[in-house]
Amino acid sequence: MTEPRPAPMDPRLLEILVCPLTKGPLEYDRDAGELISRKAALAYPIRDGIPIMLPEEARKLDD
Repeated sequence: MTEPRPAPMDPRLLEILVCPLTKGPLEYDRDAGELISRKAALAYPIRDGIPIMLPEEARKLDD
């Protein structure tokens, strides 16, 4: 059984969202269902189409 792909994120929302720590831009990773902040080296999860923009919920990116 294959996992369902995450729902696409509204591009207008992506335009206004920034990393809460760096205030820098975010990249949308549809396959992982995350918003990536390269500057903070964090990946914020998207759950049920809602970005969880809490640093304590974010995954640290591997270097």
